[in-house]
Amino acid sequence: MTNIIIQGICGRMGRALQEKIAARTDCRVVAGVDQTAGAAGEIPVYASLQDLPEGVRGVIIDFTGAAGAVAAADYAAAHGLPCVICSTGLSAGEEARLEAASEQVPVFRSANMSLGVNVLIELCKQAVTLFGGEFDIEIVEKHHHNKLDAPSGTALMIADAINTRAGGAYEYVYDRHEVRQPRGRQELGISAVRGGGIVGDHDVLFCGPEEVVTLSHRAQSRGVFADGAVQAALFVDGRAPGYYTMSDLLRGKLG
Repeated sequence: MTNIIIQGICGRMGRALQEKIAARTDCRVVAGVDQTAGAAGEIPVYASLQDLPEGVRGVIIDFTGAAGAVAAADYAAAHGLPCVICSTGLSAGEEARLEAASEQVPVFRSANMSLGVNVLIELCKQAVTLFGGEFDIEIVEKHHHNKLDAPSGTALMIADAINTRAGGAYEYVYDRHEVRQPRGRQELGISAVRGGGIVGDHDVLFCGPEEVVTLSHRAQSRGVFADGAVQAALFVDGRAPGYYTMSDLLRGKLG
């Protein structure tokens, strides 16, 4: 049985996590952290990780934001707990803090916890190899009107995976409204759409001279991210210190 501590337990993702975990028999929520102490049903909620009783131990799952992600990693490293960091919008310095924590404890990091999105990324890497730089690549992401960052962390994950596979050959282009010139061969376009209640859509277009191949992912509910986070928590529980990603989890599924 894996014990889980949810930071951001009263938020939308925190509630989705509670629902997913309640339906499982291999894990349970032992505590939550949010801005106001109290309870979420029978789960005790504390105002900060520092307020957790000494005996409360488990995998920390964080869905709060950049500051919360760093706080979770620091607390985990100081107390010997694994953590799953799902927050987006972290700076390079904040990401470095997570990597530093991974020297002490297992840290699972992904800007998108959906298994489907991470399979999409693996397929994009294969497409880059097979097309050999002959196809133009464009990424279009769509999210709800309350999302703060643009482009999404997932779009950047996809772009970085593509660019790494291509040996760093691409330059990211985010806005062409003032550009009056043909598209460069080494451009990788990233476009963002914000509207309504779109949970998260990502399309990756490989555009050849006479054909287009589109790889797509549609998140139909936040439950897909919660499910991935739970699987990540189960994966990282009991592992050696290190920096783990969805690629590690997927490789485990392939045996």
